[in-house]
Amino acid sequence: MNIIVCIKRVPETTDVDIMIDKSGKDIEKSGLAFDLNEWDSYAIEEAIQLKEKMGGTVTVITLGGEESNESLRKCLAMGADDAVRLTDPAFAGSDGFATAKVLAEAIRKIPYDLIFTGVQAEDDGYGQVGVALAEILGISHVSLVTHVEMQNQKVKAHRELEGGLEEVVEVDLPVAMTIQTGINEPRYVSIMGIRKVAKKEIKTIGLSDLNLKAEEVGLSGSDIRLKNVFLPPVGEGATMLEGKPEELALKVFNILKDKGGLT
Repeated sequence: MNIIVCIKRVPETTDVDIMIDKSGKDIEKSGLAFDLNEWDSYAIEEAIQLKEKMGGTVTVITLGGEESNESLRKCLAMGADDAVRLTDPAFAGSDGFATAKVLAEAIRKIPYDLIFTGVQAEDDGYGQVGVALAEILGISHVSLVTHVEMQNQKVKAHRELEGGLEEVVEVDLPVAMTIQTGINEPRYVSIMGIRKVAKKEIKTIGLSDLNLKAEEVGLSGSDIRLKNVFLPPVGEGATMLEGKPEELALKVFNILKDKGGLT
């Protein structure tokens, strides 16, 4: 069972003050900590668990600069076998579809039965890459996967639907799946574990190594263009009501009436 997992290195923005950078198209990332995208950590854990049960290999792949090696080595320390980093100035500004094109051309060179991605990335939240990747490769896909069962050359997948519903589908290999959080419990990666893989080779691939032209990737190959990023406006805040219960009830009634909540 050969599994490819696509990952992304993202900034940790929880509990920090976010500032928009001078371009107006991104956040100020200096001083922010970076880590493996949360959804991707579940994807790599699911891949490693399947490898432990069935044998085979797990290959992690990402787009990014040399700093992305940190996330790749974390995956290697978790139990992945090989790591690939796609890097080229031409890739800058790629939207979800252009990113999927780059990943697809690299993946064509690697034997695989399953492809895992996270449902979405914490930074942009598009949720496009996994599905677009499957379409480009011409294979089946299952999104929002919460449970995976292997059955010979088929896979049974449970996927999350709206309203707390679940769908169970059965598809032939090869297949791409976008993995939802909560499917498993990602294993802890120790500093010692990362040190053990510190010298493991991370293969780098550029545009010249792929069957793509510069105009097919980056901004020129993207249908989505980011115009600007902005922080949501600050509201007026809460109104604190005081008084006896019957007085509060009347105040709430009047507020609802004034706001059109009562007819």
